[in-house]
Amino acid sequence: MKILVLNCGSSSIKYQLFNMAESDWGVLAAGVVEKIGLKGSFLKHQKEGNEKVLLEGEILDHQTGIDYILGVLVSERHGCIKSLEEIDAVGHRVVHGGEEFNSSVFITNDVVRKMEECIDLAPLHNPPNLKGIEAITQLLPSVPQCGVFDTAFHQTMPKEAYMYAIPQSLYKKYGIRRYGFHGTSHRYVSKRACEILGVDYNTQKIISCHLGNGASICAIKNGESVDTSMGFTPLEGLVMGTRAGDLDLGAVTYIMDKELIGTRSASVLFNKHSGMLGLTGISSDMREIESAASEGHDGALLGLKIYDYRIKKYIGSYAAAMGGVDVIIFTGGIGENGDSTRAGICEGLEFLGVEVDPAKNKGMRGEEQVISPDNAKVKVMVVPTNEELVIAQDTKAIVEELANR
Repeated sequence: MKILVLNCGSSSIKYQLFNMAESDWGVLAAGVVEKIGLKGSFLKHQKEGNEKVLLEGEILDHQTGIDYILGVLVSERHGCIKSLEEIDAVGHRVVHGGEEFNSSVFITNDVVRKMEECIDLAPLHNPPNLKGIEAITQLLPSVPQCGVFDTAFHQTMPKEAYMYAIPQSLYKKYGIRRYGFHGTSHRYVSKRACEILGVDYNTQKIISCHLGNGASICAIKNGESVDTSMGFTPLEGLVMGTRAGDLDLGAVTYIMDKELIGTRSASVLFNKHSGMLGLTGISSDMREIESAASEGHDGALLGLKIYDYRIKKYIGSYAAAMGGVDVIIFTGGIGENGDSTRAGICEGLEFLGVEVDPAKNKGMRGEEQVISPDNAKVKVMVVPTNEELVIAQDTKAIVEELANR
C-alpha cells in the first residue's frame, strides 16, 4: 500500500510517500513546498536513493502546491510511481482535534465539519490542514483520506491534569482546557523506546521530552498520556525558541498595560519574540546560542541554564505525578542532537535514579541510543521521532479496517 502523508502549514507543505508493506515500510520520496502564495515559491524533492532537487515555480495556493507534488511524483525524471492510481490513501497531519477526536479518523464530510469547528482553537494551523484535505478531494476524489491529530494522544489525560482553575462556564462555553500537542511524536518515541528496551509499553512510566523550536514534555503511564506541558495553545510550558512558555498571567496584563498593546500584539510578543530569542538577545537557534555561550556571552549562558532548569522541573513533577519513572526519552532537533543539553537536564536528577553515561552521550546525534549506564535505575534514551510514519501507519490501519468491513 502506497500512502502519501501531507503536513500543510500556512505557506508550506511537507510530504512523504510511503510504501507500507505487510511487515516493513520505506519512503519512496519526500520533500517540501515553500513560500506558497509568495514570491520565489519552490519545491524541494528527493526520490529514494537520489540527490535533492530544487524546482521553482509560481505556487499560488495549497491546491496548486499539492498538484505540483503529484506531478513530480509521477514525472519521468524525478518520480517514483508511474501513475497517481498507485496512491492508495492520503494521511493528513491535523494540529487540533479539540475534545471531538481522541484517535485518528477516516475523513468524511461530517468529520471535516467537526474539524472546522476546531478552527478557533488553532486558527493558524487547522485552516491550512483543511486546505490540504480539500485539495486532495479535488485532485484525487476517489482516494481515501485520514486525519491524524496532534492533540488526540493527550485525550487520555484525567480531569485534574487538563482542567484550568477558571470558571467552569468558560470551559463549557469555549472549551478552554489543556489539550497538549506533539502527541504523534510522543506516541511514536515512547512506543519505540519500549521496543528497543524489550519491555511492555503498557507497564512503563515514561517521560518524553520533545525538544525543538517548539518543545513539550509528556508523562506517559501504562501506555497513556496522563499530563503534558503544552496547554490550551502551544505557548504554555517549556521555554522554546521564540515562545515564552509558563508565564504569570499578571505579568502578561502588566506588560500590555505598560506597553499599551492589545491582545494581538501581546500574542506576537509572547509567541514570536520571547523564549530563547528574547532571553539571549541572540537567536532562537540553539547552535548559535551554544556558540555564544562558549565565548562567555552572559545572555546565552543564562538562557541555557533557564532552558535546562525548566525541563528538569517538569521531569521531577511528572515523576511525582506518576509515582516514579522508568524511562526518559529525548527527541526533536535539540533532544536528538544536543548532548550538552541532555547532560545539563539530567544533572541533579540522580536522586530519581537518573544518570547519563558521558561516553555514550558525548557527540551522539540523531541515533537511537540508551545513554544511561547499563545498571542505571532509569533508562535515559535518545529516540529520533518519526511523526510521518505514525500518520502512514494509522492511515493504513484505518483504510484496511474499512476495506474488511
